[in-house]
Amino acid sequence: MKVPFADLGLQYRTIKSEIDAAMARVVETSAFIGGAPVAEFESAFASFLGIGHCIGCGNGTDAIEIALRALGIGPGDEVITAANSFIASSEAITNAGAKVVFVDCDPVTYCLDLSKLRNAITPRVKAIIPVHLYGRPAEMPTIMDMARAHGVKVVEDCAQAHGAKLDGRMVGTFGDVGCFSFYPGKNLGAYGDAGAMVTSDPSLAAKMRMWANHGRMSKYDHQFEGVNSRLDGLQAAVLTVKLGHLDAWTQGRRRAAADYAQGLDGSGLELPSDPPGGRHVHHLYVVRVKDRERVQVALGEAGISSGVHYPVALPNLTAYQKLGHRPKDFPVASRYQDEVLSLPMFPEITAEQIAWVCERLRAVL
Repeated sequence: MKVPFADLGLQYRTIKSEIDAAMARVVETSAFIGGAPVAEFESAFASFLGIGHCIGCGNGTDAIEIALRALGIGPGDEVITAANSFIASSEAITNAGAKVVFVDCDPVTYCLDLSKLRNAITPRVKAIIPVHLYGRPAEMPTIMDMARAHGVKVVEDCAQAHGAKLDGRMVGTFGDVGCFSFYPGKNLGAYGDAGAMVTSDPSLAAKMRMWANHGRMSKYDHQFEGVNSRLDGLQAAVLTVKLGHLDAWTQGRRRAAADYAQGLDGSGLELPSDPPGGRHVHHLYVVRVKDRERVQVALGEAGISSGVHYPVALPNLTAYQKLGHRPKDFPVASRYQDEVLSLPMFPEITAEQIAWVCERLRAVL
């Protein structure tokens, strides 16, 4: 049995008529940059999250950098983020002119280790970027308490957690800014690069919108030098259609996670789970295995695709050798980089496909 890691083609076929009609409207009206399609999506996504303002931009990496710049963070400042994320979480800090400070991950949640985070907050730290990794909400109430006690800003990296909840609130609504990626493979994905920033602060929203559009207040009225990072009309139209299906797709992912939990019960693997009072949206379904290469090869021979997110912890990348870190400085992230394995996960995956994955995985283990 063939089991793909994800199946965006299948997803498109299930909503083809809606997508095609939405894109055709953009082409017919030439609303390629800004205009009604972008405004419609921004309004709909803000409403979905229960927050006041959404500002579309070019991609999720830009969203983090723009948020930091709009918050006044730059040279001489330090910003904390997770040691076990995609490089976008950290490179946005450097691109904003600040210094990245890595914190190791919790061995169970994969999110920031709260005890280590507490020790990492110094007078030089001006912001924290918690990552809702794999779709699991980070411990935002505690993180916010720490941040407020030190006068530190919080920018949530929600790139993998569209629709994730904690204590009845959507991720992205806890911090000063929530940043989203709509890369095609995300739970809510465009058909190209796209991103957004959300906030409840109207003045901050206005500043981020200016940053994303050349520092422009109105046409040819540039208050400062910004960047060119705008959500285009075609991507906004696609996202608006997909947003209407996101709840159902989230239910599909959670159903798949429950099937995995049943099929892998007793396997000895530590399986993803909801945080207390929260909702995991399972952008990725990650387990840890020894001898990962052998496991992946065996799964592949059985027609099962798998992935690794991420094979090198951020502090161990060549890009950050300049910081002088050693793997032992981040023992959990450095150990997990050799063990994490992402199993097939998409809303339409069938119970039969999951049963096959579980059967073969148990056999190779």
